[in-house]
Amino acid sequence: MSLFNNADNPSTLPPLAERMRPNTLEAFLGQHHLVAENRLLAKAIKSERLFSIILWGPPGCGKTTLAKIIAGQSKSHFYELSAVSSGVKDVREAMAKAKANRELGKPSILFIDEIHRFNKAQQDALLQAVENGIITLIGATTENPSFEVISPLLSRCQVLKLQPHSKEDLDQIISRAVEEDLFLSTQKIAFTEDARDFILESVSGDARRLLNALEISISVATPDRDEDELITINEEHVREALQNKHQLYDKTGDYHYDTISAYIKSVRGSDPDAALYWLSIMLEGGEDPLFIARRLIVLASEDVGNADPQALTLATSGFQAVHAIGFPEGAIVLAQVTTYLASTTKSNASYMALRSAQATVGEEGAQSVPLHLRNAPTSLMKDQGYGKGYQYPHNHSGHFTDQNYFPEDLKNRSFYKPTLEGIEKRIYERLVTLWGERFEEPSGS
Repeated sequence: MSLFNNADNPSTLPPLAERMRPNTLEAFLGQHHLVAENRLLAKAIKSERLFSIILWGPPGCGKTTLAKIIAGQSKSHFYELSAVSSGVKDVREAMAKAKANRELGKPSILFIDEIHRFNKAQQDALLQAVENGIITLIGATTENPSFEVISPLLSRCQVLKLQPHSKEDLDQIISRAVEEDLFLSTQKIAFTEDARDFILESVSGDARRLLNALEISISVATPDRDEDELITINEEHVREALQNKHQLYDKTGDYHYDTISAYIKSVRGSDPDAALYWLSIMLEGGEDPLFIARRLIVLASEDVGNADPQALTLATSGFQAVHAIGFPEGAIVLAQVTTYLASTTKSNASYMALRSAQATVGEEGAQSVPLHLRNAPTSLMKDQGYGKGYQYPHNHSGHFTDQNYFPEDLKNRSFYKPTLEGIEKRIYERLVTLWGERFEEPSGS
């Protein structure tokens, strides 16, 4: 009743995002792969066979709303904790209440928002209650649970991946808010076509941000209007409400890993334009420029390698330059290194050679070093044959002599398979001259 009493005074109402929070699965928009009829969550609620879950998804995709719907439709006691402000003591108090409820035959749900912020001790405190069924745990996180939730707890929960709301879902949410909200339904609200499209595109699938922006846009558009006047929201009102286009990028979140992956793959795939796009997203999102510079050093060796040895020098110099001059000027350096590495000749032969050698050591173990390759700093070692028969390459024509550098059982083993790309072609030709058939011509050359 208090909401109805306050409908004429919007400043006393809860935020629009809270007012429009659905309380049934039928009213929930989005996440159809989980909540549609005969889908996992819908079936679990209908059959009253709940299980502990981790809801993993970006901000504003409905994690908290789903947790409250599950609790409400399952008639469970609902306890909510925020990992930001709660500790082990709060968890244990919730466990005690849940245990008392269980003795009365009543189920309990514990919802922990931002569960990734719980440390190991806090997560450990949940284990026994989850395993014994004292509580049904619902955790919400924007982070990849594989990295942020301890394995014993993760194994006791079903991870459900939520997606950003589609543009169609967001459009329905706006319509529903304007038509059904206690306050907005009493107003005459219209959008210019560009304004509606702009707000839908600018919130990156975040329903909460959408409703917040809508509420502010209405306020911006109606400072001096008459009570019954039509409120027309244009693009400038939306821009003022949003201040800047919403960045989905979170340098500590899952999108962080997805974006750096897309960036590296674009450089590796020789597409400097796509690489610059992902670089810009990271920089605008506040990513540490040195993190990016370090990744470029790795890529210079792994993906460019000996096809262009200058790449590693440039990447290392880029790191030093970014470290020296800082940001924002460091972005120019990152752009130069990015475009060079994306555009230059590629080879992963040295990286694959390392992997091959490591696999051999892992499978066959470390064998003894042949005597002729061992140093002999003492007379005793010389008497035992250390260094005997070793031929110093610089004493021979071309600074090379054909001798075995492997353990006897691995003699003539081949790990490095140089390509015919860039400088590495010259390396291949030299190695064939020195070692003959051990370095076969690369396939497809």
